[in-house]
Amino acid sequence: MNKVITTLSYALAVSATLTFAGTAGAQTSSGNNHSHSHDSKGSVHDGYFDDDQVKARELSDWEGDWQSVYPYLVDGTLDPVMADKAKHGDKSAGDYRAYYDAGYKTDVDRIVINGKKVTFFRGKDSVTGDYETDGHELLTYKKGNRGVRFVFKKSAGDEAAPRFIQFSDHIVAPEKADHYHLYWGNDRAALLNEVTNWPTYYPANLNGKQIAEEMLAH
Repeated sequence: MNKVITTLSYALAVSATLTFAGTAGAQTSSGNNHSHSHDSKGSVHDGYFDDDQVKARELSDWEGDWQSVYPYLVDGTLDPVMADKAKHGDKSAGDYRAYYDAGYKTDVDRIVINGKKVTFFRGKDSVTGDYETDGHELLTYKKGNRGVRFVFKKSAGDEAAPRFIQFSDHIVAPEKADHYHLYWGNDRAALLNEVTNWPTYYPANLNGKQIAEEMLAH
């Protein structure tokens, strides 16, 4: 068992190194035509909001059973999403696929959040930690838009579970998330500097086609 936990700990650490880069990249890539009107939900989603719009959030906003979207990128299910991005963006579908391959990449294929407990699954192996809120951080990206990382710190649980987790979901105040990007690791500050990898999770009860449709709708 100790060997399993050690192996998972290493895998999480490696995945976390990739993960930390994620949300910022995900947010800077969300749309090319940004609205600067602060009274529309769309503008907040694109990363344009005032400081006083940001409110503390509880872990319950992300409660549920979640699956990584990375396998759907790998098997081609998300190809229509990449093609659609190419129609409206400045890259080819192949370039977008490579960009999101780096962004979505993770071997943590499932996350379950129940109360204070967050369980990370890598295949059949798992680690669990209890997490308490540790505030939030505002980040400014190269494009001029911003993001919020909602931070939680481990208070108990498996040693291999990361000390910190940071959520980014294009929402800045209490609201149930329909998907999210997650960063995890043992260095709170280092996580905030990650901008190239953002493991992304959607509800476990959706299939790949439904997830693709959700992405196309946004």
